[in-house]
Amino acid sequence: MSNTAHVIKTRLPEPPPAPDVLLQLARDAVDHLKAVDVIDIDVRGRSSVCDYMVVASGTSSRHVKSIADEVVKRAKQLGCQPLGVEGEREAEWVLVDLGDVVVHVMLPRVREFYALERLWTVGDQPPDDERGPRRDA
Repeated sequence: MSNTAHVIKTRLPEPPPAPDVLLQLARDAVDHLKAVDVIDIDVRGRSSVCDYMVVASGTSSRHVKSIADEVVKRAKQLGCQPLGVEGEREAEWVLVDLGDVVVHVMLPRVREFYALERLWTVGDQPPDDERGPRRDA
């Protein structure tokens, strides 16, 4: 007795949506479910994995999972099956890979511990002497 296997499509449509379209989709999805402290980071030229990262916090693991689910739902409505979704079971940090845009939804304590914003924005600010005199005297 043979059954046909259910195949999950794990690639982007041809042609894939433009990075700015995916970025706006992710922003809209996290805003719709009232994610906290949303930031997008332009990693073009710093990463070969993606062009943008969206980092957002949820107030509970249920909220984190719901936000990530909304990103996936909107991507599918665009005809774009995410390349991967990781961390849904624990829902402390859920990553949604949309190809050119990777969305990280985290609990605040997890976000603070891993500090992705600092990791990907190191060197974006000029040294102290170029910003002007320090005011801690």
